[in-house]
Amino acid sequence: MPKLQGFEFWSRTLGGARHVVAPMVDQSELAWRLLSRRHGAQLCYTPMLHAQVFVRDANYRKENLYCEVCPEDRPLIVQFCANDPEVFVQAALLAQDYCDAIDLNLGCPQMIAKRGVQARGQPWLRAQRFSSESEGLLVGPRLLGSPGVQCPGAPPAGHYGAFLQEEWDLLQRMILLAHEKLSVPVTCKIRVFPEIDKTVKYAQMLEKAGCQLLTVHGRTKEQKGPLSGTASWEHIKAVRKAVAIPVFANGNIQCLRDVERCIQDTGVQGVMSAEGNLHNPALFEGRSPAVWELAEEYLDIVRQHPCPLSYVRAHLFKLWHHTLQVHQELREELAKVKTLEGVAAVNQELKLRCQEDISRQKEGEKPSGGLPFFHWICQPYFRPGPREGSKENGGARSKRALEEEEGSADVLSKNKQKKQLRNPHKTFDPSLKPKYAKCDQCGNPKGNRCVFNLCRGCCKKRAFREAADCPGHGLLFKTKLEKSLAWKGAQSRLQEPQPAGSGEPGGFPEVVGSALA
Repeated sequence: MPKLQGFEFWSRTLGGARHVVAPMVDQSELAWRLLSRRHGAQLCYTPMLHAQVFVRDANYRKENLYCEVCPEDRPLIVQFCANDPEVFVQAALLAQDYCDAIDLNLGCPQMIAKRGVQARGQPWLRAQRFSSESEGLLVGPRLLGSPGVQCPGAPPAGHYGAFLQEEWDLLQRMILLAHEKLSVPVTCKIRVFPEIDKTVKYAQMLEKAGCQLLTVHGRTKEQKGPLSGTASWEHIKAVRKAVAIPVFANGNIQCLRDVERCIQDTGVQGVMSAEGNLHNPALFEGRSPAVWELAEEYLDIVRQHPCPLSYVRAHLFKLWHHTLQVHQELREELAKVKTLEGVAAVNQELKLRCQEDISRQKEGEKPSGGLPFFHWICQPYFRPGPREGSKENGGARSKRALEEEEGSADVLSKNKQKKQLRNPHKTFDPSLKPKYAKCDQCGNPKGNRCVFNLCRGCCKKRAFREAADCPGHGLLFKTKLEKSLAWKGAQSRLQEPQPAGSGEPGGFPEVVGSALA
C-alpha cells in the first residue's frame, strides 16, 4: 500500500484529528495518553525520544515504545530529537512499525538542547525538562559517537530542537532522507521566528523537503519559562495559508473555547495542547470535573499500565496544583511518598479535604485567588509573567536577570538555602566572589600560568594547532612531537643496511667464523 501524504494522511490515517495531546517529556506516557483519549483527545504523541540513544540502547527502546504496544493507543506519532540524518532515519526505522508517523522535534527551546549537558543516570533522559507548551529538553554531550568523538559533518553535540532553526540545509537533508526511507509519513513540530515572513519560508522549506504535517508553536525559542508570554496565532495563520499540508496550532490553549476559537481564527486542521491538558485532561470534552475524579481514573490506568512513580507524582502535582496552594502540608507528603499506594493515599486525603471545604462553603461564596472555579475543580494554570522591566530595555527581562534580582533580596531562594545548609560558610554576596582574569577568547577564567593567557579549553585548541607547549596547563604537544620524530628517526636508522665487517650486525657471521677457526 503506497504511503499516504498530506491531507490524505491526516484524514484517513489520523481520522481527521482536531484534538491533539502534545509530546511531553516524562508526561505523555501511555497511561496519560489513554486517560486523555477517554476524554476527547483524538491523537497523541509519545514523549520526545533521543534518536541516538534509541538506536544504541535496546532497553531504552523497550522502556519507551516497544513495551507500550496498546491497540487503544492509536493513532500515535513518535517524536524524536536528532541532528544527524542517518541517525534520525535509523531510529525512525526501528519505531515505524509501532506508530502512524514519525515527528522531528524542532521546537525544544531549553538551554540543555543547546549545550548538551550530560546528566546522571540515562545520558539525556534525566536532563529533560518540560517547557511551557510541550517541549522538554534534553540531550547529553557525547551521543554522536564514542566518548569525546564528533561524527564527521555532524553539528555540535547538544544542537537540537529549536536550536536547529537556522540549519536549513541540514533539516532539508534530514526530512528528505526520512521521507524517502520510511514507510510512514514524517512530520515536524516547530517554533516561530520573530518575523512572520521568515517563519513562512521556514515552513515552506520543510514542506518541500517532504514534511507531511506541521505543528506550529506560536512562540519563539526565547519565549519560555517566566518569559513565555502569549503565542502568536498570526504566525500560525500565515503558515497555514502558505503551505498545502495540514497544520496543527500550539499555544494559548486552556479550554475547549480556545480550541474552537483557534481553529476559526487560524484555519488550522487541529489544535495541540500541553499544559492545558496536564491541568485538565477533560479539556477537549469541554468539561471541568472535580480533580479527584480524573486523578482516581488516572491511578487506575497506571495500575494496568505501570510507569515510573516520578511521572505519576508529577501528574498529581499538576492536577492538584490549586488545591495544594490551600492545603500546603500535603504538598510535602506527596513529594515524599515512595509507592503508588502512597500516592493514592495522599490523593484520597486531598479528596477528603476538598469535600470538607465544600461542606463549609457558604451560599453565594466565590472562588478565592482570582480563580474561575473553586480549587477542587480542574482548571487552567496561568503562568505568572516576569516583573515589569525598566523602560530602557523595553521590559525585556532575561532569566539570569530575574535570578540575580531574586538573589539580591533578603530571603534566599530554596535552592540557595539548600546549598547554604550543606555549607554554612557559603555566601551569595556578589561583591565577595573572587575575581578572575578572563580568557582572551571565550571570557571564561584563564589559567594563571597559561603561556597564551587562555582558559584550558582554548589553550588546548591553540597548542594543538600550533604544536606548542603550555606547562601551566600540562599540555606538551611540542615536546611529544619532538620525541616522536626522534624515535621515528632512530627506527629508520636501525633498519638501514650496514657494510660487512664493520662490527655492525651485517659483519657478525664473519666474526663468528674467525672465532671458531
